[in-house]
Amino acid sequence: MASLADRVRGNGRIAAGLLFNLLVSICIVFLNKWIYVHHGFPNMSLTLVHFVVTWLGLYICQKLDIFAPKSLPLSKLLLLALSFCGFVVFTNLSLQNNTIGTYQLAKAMTTPVIIAIQTFWYQKSFSVRIQLTLIPITVGVILNSYYDVKFHPLGMVFAALGVLVTSLYQVWVGAKQHELQVNSMQLLYYQAPMSSAMLLVTVPFFEPVFGEGGIFGPWSVSALLMVLLSGVIAFMVNLSIYWIIGNTSPVTYNMFGHFKFCITLCGGYILFKDPLSFNQGLGILCTLFGILTYTHFKLSEQEGSKSKLVQRP
Repeated sequence: MASLADRVRGNGRIAAGLLFNLLVSICIVFLNKWIYVHHGFPNMSLTLVHFVVTWLGLYICQKLDIFAPKSLPLSKLLLLALSFCGFVVFTNLSLQNNTIGTYQLAKAMTTPVIIAIQTFWYQKSFSVRIQLTLIPITVGVILNSYYDVKFHPLGMVFAALGVLVTSLYQVWVGAKQHELQVNSMQLLYYQAPMSSAMLLVTVPFFEPVFGEGGIFGPWSVSALLMVLLSGVIAFMVNLSIYWIIGNTSPVTYNMFGHFKFCITLCGGYILFKDPLSFNQGLGILCTLFGILTYTHFKLSEQEGSKSKLVQRP
C-alpha cells in the first residue's frame, strides 16, 4: 500500500509539473510573439533578459532556502551553457521570422532527433511500438501545417538550427543532472549566469545596445513591463523544463510538447488570425492520438520495469 501511495504521489507531482509547464510555455510563446510584433524588441536582448531574470529568480530561491547550491566544475557546464544560448536564441529567431504554425512544426521535429541522438550517441534503445508512435505525430504535424507553412529561407535556417541545438540541450540536461547528481535548480543556478555572460558578450555584435531599437533604448513603459513579465515567465519555463526532464526523460518532455503544439496552434489562430483549415483540425486529432498512444506505451513499460525489480529476489 505504501509503494502504491508513493507512486500515486509521484505521478501527481509529475502531472502537476507538466500542467504548470503547459501553462507557462503557452504564455511565453504568445507573449514573445506579441513583443516582436507590437514592440519590435530585439531578439537576443530579450533572451539576455530571460537569462538574467532566471538567475536572479534562482538566487532569491537560494536565499529563501528553497534549494541548497552544490559546487560544480564550470568546465562540465560549458557545452550546456552554450547549447542553452543556442536553444533559446534560435527558437526565438524562428518564432520571430516564421508564423506560429511553422515555428511549432519545426519544434515538433525535436522528438525524432532526440531519439536519434540517444540511440546513436548514448546507445539507448526504444521499443518498436514507442518508435511507431512517431508516425501519427509526424503525420499530424504535417497535416496541421499543410496550409500554414510559409517557407521563409532565413526563418527555416533558424528553425533547423533550433531543432538541432534544442535536441542536444534537452539530452544534455538529463545527462548532466544524472552525471553531477544535482537537481534542476542546482544545475540551472550555475548554468544561467554562464549563459548570461556568453550572451552579454555576443549581443553588441548583432544588435544595438543604446538608442533606437537597443535594449537600453527609449522603450515605452508598456513594452518594458511586457519584457519584464516575459523574463519572469521564462524563469518558470526554464525551471519546469529542467524539473520535467530530470524526473521523466527528454522524449517524454517532447511528447508532451506536441500537446502544447496543438493548443498553441489554436491560440495562434485566435490571437494572430493564423489560418486553421479542416486538414489542420484532422492533424490536431492525429497528433493527439500519437501522444496518447506514446503515453500509454511508456507508462506500461515503466510499470513493467518496476514489477521486474520488485520480483527480483
